[in-house]
Amino acid sequence: MSRWKELPAELHPHVHQLIVRLRRLKDHGELSTRQLAAKTGYSAKSWQRYLNGRSLPPREAVEAMARIGGDDPARLLVMHEIAAQRWAEGRAVATDTPDAPEGFAATPEHTPAEQQPYGRHLRAAVTAGAVVTVLSVSAALLLAMRLTEARAQLAHDRSDALVTAPATVSESLVPVIYTCRLEQRDGRWSAGLSRNTDILLSNTHVGLEVAEAQCLLRRAGTAPGEIDGVFGPKTRRAVEHMQKQNGLIVNGVIDPPTWQALREADPK
Repeated sequence: MSRWKELPAELHPHVHQLIVRLRRLKDHGELSTRQLAAKTGYSAKSWQRYLNGRSLPPREAVEAMARIGGDDPARLLVMHEIAAQRWAEGRAVATDTPDAPEGFAATPEHTPAEQQPYGRHLRAAVTAGAVVTVLSVSAALLLAMRLTEARAQLAHDRSDALVTAPATVSESLVPVIYTCRLEQRDGRWSAGLSRNTDILLSNTHVGLEVAEAQCLLRRAGTAPGEIDGVFGPKTRRAVEHMQKQNGLIVNGVIDPPTWQALREADPK
């Protein structure tokens, strides 16, 4: 297995998570960067930058890596979509920082034009950076207000949580709105975010599995609120309503029987 360099500490957690996932796929396939280049069409030097956090891989490179490593491309592309948003935000801030960290340094000689948020013209870059900064501050204030309200509601229900999931609501949580890509295969529905059918989800749990369940709840006709991957009061009420409609135990927890009912082609 490769001995990887430590990723830049300044990378956003979502970018860090994507790169770690790509590193694992490379290690699992026991591939060198030259072999990756041959299989994906992206140069070995490009893959070195991608896997060391110095440049964000394009969507096509991520999709190719998923195909080679046998991973779920839909899940990996969702991770890339979120990471791309965070990467662009981080690079926009870096334009106003004289000593920007290497993790956000531009590499125009190697990076495709669509991966260069600033462009080549300094005046345009400064103007764009100023606009992004203003919008980012406004968005941050709005998110802070929404998080304060959400945490207050979730704290009230925290005592009802039945299991400990891989992730729960924390002070560092940044809301993300996911896209439902509903499709039916072999009589079962999927939203393209997770294929889990047995993980237990309840109050305060967060992540792609929660977003997958929210998409399926909406398809079943029960409104869980925003598809944000956060299991809050609205999601719990939607689960309870769906369980009652399908003759299941009404406990507000997404358990294996509830997953099965959500993925059925024609839920009751």
